[in-house]
Amino acid sequence: MAEIKCPKCAGPVQFDAGTKFTKCSYCSSQIYIDRSGAGFYYAIPFTLSESDAVGTFKRWAGGSTKAKDLDRLAQVTKVTKKYFPVYMFRRDVDGREEVLLEPAGSTILPGLHRLKLPGGDLQIFDAQFNTSGAEMVQPDIAMTHYLSSLPGKAKEQSLVYFPIWELEYRFKGTDYQVVVDASSSEVFASVFPTRSSLAYLAVSTAGFIAFVAEGLLATVNLYAGAALMAITVAAVFASSLYVARRL
Repeated sequence: MAEIKCPKCAGPVQFDAGTKFTKCSYCSSQIYIDRSGAGFYYAIPFTLSESDAVGTFKRWAGGSTKAKDLDRLAQVTKVTKKYFPVYMFRRDVDGREEVLLEPAGSTILPGLHRLKLPGGDLQIFDAQFNTSGAEMVQPDIAMTHYLSSLPGKAKEQSLVYFPIWELEYRFKGTDYQVVVDASSSEVFASVFPTRSSLAYLAVSTAGFIAFVAEGLLATVNLYAGAALMAITVAAVFASSLYVARRL
């Protein structure tokens, strides 16, 4: 049996070789154990309910780069509440503190390499912490995998569980997936239906050709060329407005 001091209460904690997680028998804190030492086991509470997460997704889906009516026609088929594990490294880099986050679990979910630590929301993950029924994703990447590439000197290294909502949705017969950060409301998606630019390209090309032709005409007949240019400007504006509303 090996022994360490609990990072929270300094009580002696014994554990078997190979153990990665244990609980302090004095204060019930969950402790992450790595070959680099022992660290706190943190969690961030959910601040978004399931309905809030769906609403956040709908607002994201209504963005200008998303497919027309994605927010209205996307059918949410599954919503999963999860806690995703991330390693938090506090480092002293040239006299200033930097906080670095790296995934502790293998995943193909979008955005989980770009999570940001919210200020003041870390809570010790102990027996009193309420997971609210969220699925706990277990770490399967060792902390030592990252240590050799980190800058500066170590100040703290911990395991942090981030709250996320995983949403699956269907749009025009194709299934997609997004992740909503339940602490910051940020939406992550690697693939999503985008608005086609072909119609905008057609309008701009037609307008350019018309302006060139009218410019040549203006060298012969200034008034006729100017009149046609004014008509073209109005036509391009009206066509662009139609494309924006309809396509």
